[in-house]
Amino acid sequence: MAEGLRAHGWTVHRIGEFFPDDGQDVPDEVWITYGLERSWVPLSKDGRIKTRDLEIRPVLEREAVLFHLDNQQLPTTVMIERLVARRDAIHRAVAHGGPAAYAVRRDRVERTWP
Repeated sequence: MAEGLRAHGWTVHRIGEFFPDDGQDVPDEVWITYGLERSWVPLSKDGRIKTRDLEIRPVLEREAVLFHLDNQQLPTTVMIERLVARRDAIHRAVAHGGPAAYAVRRDRVERTWP
């Protein structure tokens, strides 16, 4: 997915580029904190992340914004299309500030937390 978004002009930082073993053993709160410390906006395929206190805490503490797809079973091409189509709404949500989590849905970006 990262390369597809990059092809559309997005700046994408994959956790696997910064952590060993493609980031497979890195807890969510660690990579989220790592990204937020660099002013990156986290994107997760897993919407449940917002319901886990330990994982959402860095977003809360930094008054940041996190995005997640509403369906992690989508084909990669559909995920990319959905994110690209909602780019302006994503930028508006980031500008609005947090703490907040948003689902990127087929037809909209919707705040899902808090």
